[in-house]
Amino acid sequence: MAGHSKWANIKHKKGAADAKRGKLFSKLIKEVTVAAKMGGSDLASNPRLRTAVLACKAGNMTKDTIDKAIKKGAGELGDGTAYEEISYEAYGPEGSAFIIEVLTDNKNRSLSNVRAIVTRNSGNMANTGAVGWNFTQKGLIIVNAEGVDEDEIMEFALEAGAEDIANEGEVYEIIVEPSNYNDVAEKFNESSYTIEVSEITMVPGTTVKLSGKHAEQALRLIDKLEDDDDVQKIYHNAEIEETS
Repeated sequence: MAGHSKWANIKHKKGAADAKRGKLFSKLIKEVTVAAKMGGSDLASNPRLRTAVLACKAGNMTKDTIDKAIKKGAGELGDGTAYEEISYEAYGPEGSAFIIEVLTDNKNRSLSNVRAIVTRNSGNMANTGAVGWNFTQKGLIIVNAEGVDEDEIMEFALEAGAEDIANEGEVYEIIVEPSNYNDVAEKFNESSYTIEVSEITMVPGTTVKLSGKHAEQALRLIDKLEDDDDVQKIYHNAEIEETS
């Protein structure tokens, strides 16, 4: 069961130590709003909304803020802004693969912004499907490993319905089939474990190791994309060597 995660990289560290808390919350709220608008405000019958709410809870968002976003999306606080979902694909440093998901009210602006960020940061835009074939959708729950017994969390994860668990030193990465994600995430959310990340993600089948200037270029590309208000999620297959 235990083993090396296929996508072990800086993702969980960025998620755990993200100093841009306000921007992160803004993106989470947008996802909750869109999910409620598309599928209604009932979490039991709206899997996407349940997933979005779990991500908000993992980010320590208050219940009042989550409820307000749901009501806004459901039209209880006005119609709100109409968002469109778009996915872009790109190549980063050394041919690394990127999938960039946006929620936008202006697709022309989003495409222009994403293209500018990618090309200015050692990347190139790619055609649809050019890199997407290398990724598989999975549920991901990252738990702080401090004071956590490996055998106990492995047993808990298995009984909860997880597919795999990897000990990455500072954290445990729990991998879940998307169909089981909400149930497993709820069980972890109700446990005493400290959850750092809880989301549906895209797992790369193959990775590209980056070090030195290429690692710095990839980090800069990720940071610039995360700074864009329309960009919701970034998936990549870069194994980035830590820099001092």
